[in-house]
Formats: sequence, C-alpha cells, structure tokens
Amino acid sequence: MTHRNLRYGIGVLLPLLLAGSPSCTSVNVANYYYKNRPVLDSIQHTYKAAYKEKPFSIEFTDRSFKNISLELKTDSLKYIYEFGSGEVLRMKDTLMKYKFDIPAISTLIGQMRSVHCTWINNLDYYVGEEKDYLIYVSIWPQVFNFPFVGKRYNILAYFSRPQSFDQQGRLVTGRRIRRIRKINSEIFRKINDTVCYTLSDRFR
Repeated sequence: MTHRNLRYGIGVLLPLLLAGSPSCTSVNVANYYYKNRPVLDSIQHTYKAAYKEKPFSIEFTDRSFKNISLELKTDSLKYIYEFGSGEVLRMKDTLMKYKFDIPAISTLIGQMRSVHCTWINNLDYYVGEEKDYLIYVSIWPQVFNFPFVGKRYNILAYFSRPQSFDQQGRLVTGRRIRRIRKINSEIFRKINDTVCYTLSDRFR
C-alpha cells in the first residue's frame, strides 16, 4: 500500500471509529458536566421547583441564544410564545398573564444561555407500571467540538432517584433480567447515579 492510499484509508476509517465510539463523547460530556456542574445543577433545581408550580419548557431557537420559545401549560390549554432579544417586557407581561414565576424563568434563561443549553423540559417515563419523571436538558453541539461528528445534540437527563447501569455504563432496567432502557428511543450512559447523557440527532 502506498503512503497516499494509507493516508486515504486512515482518513476514511478514523471518522467512523470516532463517531461510533462512546468513549470520546463520554469524556467530553462528563468534563462539560463537572466543569459547569454548579450552573447545571442550579438550572435543574430551579426548573424542578418552578415546573411543580406550573408546567412549562424553555427553548432557544437560534444559535446566538437570543430568541426564546416558551411552552406554557395551564389547566386546560398549552400556549407557545416566541420572543426576540428585545421583547423582555412582552415576555414578562405574558408570564404575568398566566401567573408563571417570572424571577425563576428569567434566572433559568440567563443560566441556560451561559452554558449553551438549548432546551429544558420535564418528561415522564414508566418503570413497570410506576410513573416517574426526569428533567431533560439539551446542549448545543458546538460546545464539545467533536471531530468528524455531524450536528448532534448532547442530552443530559436528571433523574429523581439513583439509576441502575450495566458494566458499560448504559442505563438499564429490571431487577433479575437487566435490559437496556431507552428514553425517546435513545440509549443513555452514566455520568453519576442520577445524571446520564446521550448523543442524539434531535435536541428534544
């Protein structure tokens, strides 16, 4: 094999190896989490408390983190509002109209922007017949700068209780027979006992 062909072979195989290996992403995502843990955990705690009062989600709809979409749920209806960077007063008036926690949501928006979180929401899931909840946080992919990997989002999942994992750090369910547990059709991997991550083509 010539040097030219060898370089070509490496150039073709290396992206495939990196894209298929969880080890590269796990190190980067874990480093990101622990580096930003005070802010990320504060986001989780603030969101959990505010969501308990009235359910909502927050999404940044542009790469510059200036435009915001709020999904506000009332007893009977769900409203989706879009706000630009200069529409702070309109956003506050909207939140006041539906009696949402303005200070909490304003704090969340600032914290999410500071660590490049594109979306936060509360999701329910079942373990057997028991319903439980987790907080879903999407991270803008450029934060990680993975080589040779396309636009994929890193998702953090905050669970309300410690989870079970296999020897490869994958989220599992079942006491006697362990099975891989997928959430939104994605396999999640361990950061710690209550925080997991996945790499997804979708941010939500």
